[in-house]
Amino acid sequence: METLGYLGQGFGVATTPLNLFTALCGTLIGTVVGLLPGLGPINGVALLIPIAFALGLPPETSLILLAAVYLGCEYGGRISSILLNIPGEASAVMTALDGHPLARQGKGGIALSISAAGSFTGGLIATIGVTIFAPLLAKWAVAFGPAEYFVMMVFAITCLAGMAGNKPMKTAVASLIGLLLACVGIDANSGVYRFTFDALGLADGIQFVVLVLGLFSISEILVLLERTYYGQTALKTSGRMMFNAKEAMLVKWTVLRSGVVGFFMGILPGAGATMASAVAYMSEKRMATKDNRFGDGDLRGLAAPETANSAAACGSMVPMLTLGVPGSGTTAVMLGALTLYNITPGPMLFQTDPQLVWGLIASLFIANVMLVVMNIPLIRVFTKILAVPYWALVPGIAIVTAIGVYGVHATTFDLFLMIVIGVVGYILRKFDFPLSAVLLGFILGGIMEQNLRRALSISNGELSILWSSPITWGGWALVVLMLVLPMYRGWRQRRARVPANP
Repeated sequence: METLGYLGQGFGVATTPLNLFTALCGTLIGTVVGLLPGLGPINGVALLIPIAFALGLPPETSLILLAAVYLGCEYGGRISSILLNIPGEASAVMTALDGHPLARQGKGGIALSISAAGSFTGGLIATIGVTIFAPLLAKWAVAFGPAEYFVMMVFAITCLAGMAGNKPMKTAVASLIGLLLACVGIDANSGVYRFTFDALGLADGIQFVVLVLGLFSISEILVLLERTYYGQTALKTSGRMMFNAKEAMLVKWTVLRSGVVGFFMGILPGAGATMASAVAYMSEKRMATKDNRFGDGDLRGLAAPETANSAAACGSMVPMLTLGVPGSGTTAVMLGALTLYNITPGPMLFQTDPQLVWGLIASLFIANVMLVVMNIPLIRVFTKILAVPYWALVPGIAIVTAIGVYGVHATTFDLFLMIVIGVVGYILRKFDFPLSAVLLGFILGGIMEQNLRRALSISNGELSILWSSPITWGGWALVVLMLVLPMYRGWRQRRARVPANP
């Protein structure tokens, strides 16, 4: 009952005219950003952070805006995946496997409506999960001290490498680059300048907005400049625009299972919507009968990843709010946004600022309803946006990015630093290093250092404090598991490839 009371207060915050309008704008912007290939939720959220801060929006309103953009991007990414076979962002890759074949069969409208309904259901399942699990996890996390938090941050970093598929080493290196960037600036304890190279602009460290916009937006501009075509014609959504009862019955259990899978994958630090969609798709494919048409236009193959996408997006809010650990690259950006308001995410946030936490949770319900109501009638409108040429996108992204960075400190140094970071990000992308791992390393680096120093201060320099409690034992066990798991998986794959001796 206590949770329902807090949720009621959250709806009181989320349903104010300003917050409702903000959620509506966020869902619309997110859908548009998501359907444009290459941009994705991290770029969408990052571009809006300086705008929200410059407008003087309250913290809860800013967070509602960013969360709505995040959910909108997960919805929008499916449109270009289904109609163009070009995923709007990484988590929509699995959607294209069955979504585009359906569109080629003239069932684009059915595919879009099924995916919209799946996204709504997945978001609803996950939001209920957030409402139930976030307060419980927050109460448990109150027992965390500096040592426990440090171990959790190490676990979050190892999760990235453990869930990186076929490139764990590149993910680990990218995370270390992020940790190194977090060390730039004056050491708060000793006053020593670290890695500033006598540049006064780096004395306060690399600003979060500068890093995220340089790393993602500038590098994306450089990638877009490489493309020589001016857009692509989307397949027309002829015929029925809505699924029927028979099709709904076919996917109902798929949607429910994928929603649960997506939520729990979203809770895991570093897993995110991309991993959730892949796990949900492969799980449903294994469970399907032999006469399934997965890969050739099976509605279950479309519903599974889309449901998991939205569920994981909502689920990733749980570790961010309760532990201060981002569940995905996008929530890492949102975590950085909270620091602009001097708000520290963690278990105490539920006690010190319940209005913000429960307002955000309530807004997830509202944003999901807005998205499903808006997406189905406006399908034909959104498909026209896919015809926007890249030469028109690049200047727009560049202008918004420059204004956003300049608005933080009003210095040209930040603009030059953003460009340098953007070039580095572009090089990392060319060599297939995940930029989200760099961002997560940067976000977690400062928190890891603070908690490590606090723990060592409490123990008078004794390292044993880092494994002196049951929580730290469990944390280190999870770290070892995440390091061993990819090695075991690789060994199994190599063994499977070796032909049996006659």
